[in-house]
Amino acid sequence: MSDVSFEAAEPSDQQLEFPAALPVLPLKETVVFPQSMSPLAIGQQRSVKLIDDVVAGDRLLTLITTRDSTLDSPGWADIYDVGTVALVHKMIKVPDGTLRILVQGLDRVRLEHALDTEPYLLGEFSALPDILLETPELQALTRNVQGLFARIIGLAPYLPEELQLAAANVDDPSALCHLVASTLRTIKTEERQAILEQVDVEQRLRQISSILNRELEVFELGSKIQSQVQSEMEKGQREYFLRQQLKAIQQELGENDPEQAELDELREQLATLTVPDAIRKAADRELGRLEKLPQAAAEYGVIRTYLEWILTLPWGTYTEDNLDLEHARTVLDTDHFDLTKVKDRIIEYLAVAKLRQEISGQILCFVGPPGVGKTSLGHSIANALGRKFVRLSVGGVRDESEIRGHRRTYIGSMPGSIIRSLRDAESSNPLMLIDEIDKMGNDWRGDPASAMLEVLDPEQNSTFRDHYLDLPFDLSKTLFICTANTLDTIPGPLLDRMDVIQLSGYTEEEKLGIAKRYLAPKQLKAHGLRRAQLSLTDKVLRTIIRDYTREAGVRNLERRIADVCRKAATLVAKGAVKKTKIDDAVLREWLGPRRFSGEVRKRTSNPGVATGLAYTTAGGDVLFIEAAAYPGTGRLQITGQLGEVMQESAQAALSWVRSHTEQLGVEENWFSEHDIHIHVPAGAVPKDGPSAGVTMATAIASLVREEPVAADIGMTGEITLTGQVLPIGGLREKSLAAQRAGLKRIVFPRENEPDLDELPPETRNALEFIPADTIEEVFAAAFDGERRGRAGRPHAVERQAARCPA
Repeated sequence: MSDVSFEAAEPSDQQLEFPAALPVLPLKETVVFPQSMSPLAIGQQRSVKLIDDVVAGDRLLTLITTRDSTLDSPGWADIYDVGTVALVHKMIKVPDGTLRILVQGLDRVRLEHALDTEPYLLGEFSALPDILLETPELQALTRNVQGLFARIIGLAPYLPEELQLAAANVDDPSALCHLVASTLRTIKTEERQAILEQVDVEQRLRQISSILNRELEVFELGSKIQSQVQSEMEKGQREYFLRQQLKAIQQELGENDPEQAELDELREQLATLTVPDAIRKAADRELGRLEKLPQAAAEYGVIRTYLEWILTLPWGTYTEDNLDLEHARTVLDTDHFDLTKVKDRIIEYLAVAKLRQEISGQILCFVGPPGVGKTSLGHSIANALGRKFVRLSVGGVRDESEIRGHRRTYIGSMPGSIIRSLRDAESSNPLMLIDEIDKMGNDWRGDPASAMLEVLDPEQNSTFRDHYLDLPFDLSKTLFICTANTLDTIPGPLLDRMDVIQLSGYTEEEKLGIAKRYLAPKQLKAHGLRRAQLSLTDKVLRTIIRDYTREAGVRNLERRIADVCRKAATLVAKGAVKKTKIDDAVLREWLGPRRFSGEVRKRTSNPGVATGLAYTTAGGDVLFIEAAAYPGTGRLQITGQLGEVMQESAQAALSWVRSHTEQLGVEENWFSEHDIHIHVPAGAVPKDGPSAGVTMATAIASLVREEPVAADIGMTGEITLTGQVLPIGGLREKSLAAQRAGLKRIVFPRENEPDLDELPPETRNALEFIPADTIEEVFAAAFDGERRGRAGRPHAVERQAARCPA
């Protein structure tokens, strides 16, 4: 069946007479009411046969709606019990074999008996007359339905206005119900069937009234929305019309439209921009959108800002590289003291670039403690090459959008730090220093280290896409240099893209040279002093280095020199002196008491304390390990915020000492009667690593033998349960820390002997390096008694025998 349109028929006051047995035509999603005209489409062969027989006879049939519209051949159980007797007025045969008929609903009937199912449904029916009581309430319901239906006709575009007149002229309440139910398309099939089955006219009017109220609310809401949309459209059209008139008036007066002048300026700037075709197409497309928008539109500012970013980026703007190696060496030597190997590595890098006539390939990464000159090296390389220099600090960055930018859908979005740095550099090939790359984090906003993979990969960064621009930008000509304090926190895939250059801490001689050549002149100038007004001699600078600073870099040294310059500037400004002479007494008065003195000798004067050497992100450091014993059952307690690896090293050290009590001259039952407590001071600082194993074993041995460790020795190395000393890392930094602390000897794993070649000559000359394969060799160097043989201090067993004679 098809959707139908209906036309009201004249009501009949006489009861219709029809045969008791009538054929049944099932209808899908269609309800035919009495006193209505309905066109129907007939397609099934059984239904076509039925219509042929009906037209050949008395033209009467029963129209009943199916319960399930998906059935092709419904049976008696699939149709409702109440339908409408109808008269076929007209039939048209269509070339495709289907029929078109026009039927008139005559009366409501109920199925009494099912007579046959073939060739079509045939049944006996009885009439269902209306129950109609003339009451004031019936009249009120009739008028209410007429009023509601008239209002809906005015709102529904598919209902003709003539229908309003027809509904007003219907006096029969039953016919009015049939007219409304048959013409209002939005009524559901189930609701139509319920109206058809209702014989009480007053109840039928109530059903119709409820449906009309619901539909009227929907139509009024739709009309309100349509009015608002129409009003906004008319307002926009009015503004457009007025703007066009204003533009025409300005043209007649010879005045320029500010908005159009701005757009013309953008178009001229884009026309002179040297960019790839894909960038130009995107910019022209956005400019075309901008020209169609009114200036008050929210998107106008977004598109305009986007175009301004495209215009401010250095597309195809490059600086010419200066690949003169002698010039580069001169610049590096002028800006930095020593760092010979680092400078050689940089010169090698530039030499390869000179032969290839381009700088690309591996990304350099300077790794070292704070204050050793990583950032200033980047400055020097940029000066040597003649490139623009930009610094990008990524320490603490946790949001990927800080690198890649935010998409334009967000309010206040902007490009990421990479694109912003290129804009500031005004060059597509600057030297970009990515500082503190080891301190990037990640959270629910993304992983910025993963975003850096594309930036630092020479195979990918030629088409880097910022989320805001969403356009490819060539980063392959940009020279990236990264800095870090440690490699441990840099993800493996990111570290694999970088060529690591280690920068170790400075020796005392190097610090002295840096202070004389750079720091002292810089601070004198910063404080308005001349050399004639303040003389910083080598002796003064050495005293500051030894007694007031202990660091791998020179930042604290510069601060102390600044302190001295401020004191001298105060005296000169007051006119108290013309030239300030500094000696130890003046230095103590200005800088206070010495901050670092003979700490090692003081700490190791008692048994149970050994001096270890550690490697940190700030360079090498001296680590004191203390051991104490008290009555107990042989338990081990470890404190000092130690990591799991360091705790396991303590267990291994204790196990080796307990298994060699006889060799160490300790009573066999000593450990079963004592608990051992190992503590590493500076408990607020986390510590971990295996290189303190030999130091812990030495501290425990010193405790049980009641013999102090030599005050001038430091040690490092991993210990095994068999007493083997395994290699460690960071020997250079640890050696420099030992030199700063005033140690004279270092015990280290023999397998680390090749690392001694990396040490500065003054460090190798200032320290005695003692390689060791076993813990016995460590003890031989650590205990004065072992070095002097039995002629020295008696061991613990001998002292106990002396105290307890037989």
